[in-house]
Amino acid sequence: MILALQKEPQHERAWHIGGEGEARVARSLAEKCGEEVTWLYDRRIPRSRANIDMLAFAPSGVWVIDAKSYAGKVRVANPVFGKAKLLIGGRDQSKLIDSLSRQVELVRNAVAAVDPTVPVHGALCFDRRTDLPLLRTLRFRGYPLAYPRWLARQLRRGPLTTAYLERVRQRLAVEFPEA
Repeated sequence: MILALQKEPQHERAWHIGGEGEARVARSLAEKCGEEVTWLYDRRIPRSRANIDMLAFAPSGVWVIDAKSYAGKVRVANPVFGKAKLLIGGRDQSKLIDSLSRQVELVRNAVAAVDPTVPVHGALCFDRRTDLPLLRTLRFRGYPLAYPRWLARQLRRGPLTTAYLERVRQRLAVEFPEA
């Protein structure tokens, strides 16, 4: 009876909120991109507990997208001494870019095995709970930190067709199975 009256643990609430935010970002991107972009969602990274939230196969190339639902202001701190930090709600979240960078490298290697001319990009995409700058695109270690509207425009800019990218998409579907 005591367990039934207790609130769920904080880490479970955070996981649930993150999952809902990820779904909102995915829906928003899919709506804004239309049929020009095809998707693979929630892909497992072999020999790891990690996953890739979204792979987009777009006119601009293949995108590794990590969807985030954080409350708070996003900024990049560049101290005079020491390394730059990605701060979200005042907390150091630089590890998010470390993870994204590893995912992009794995995807880049898999894409190169099929067609090394296809560009591979990465981005953190936030839902509206997060406070990003309005008049510029924030970047950290070369990766954009954006809302779905901006990212959808970047996805659609390029000469590649979904038919051209289909072999790459099929390879990545095998290389990174559903989680």
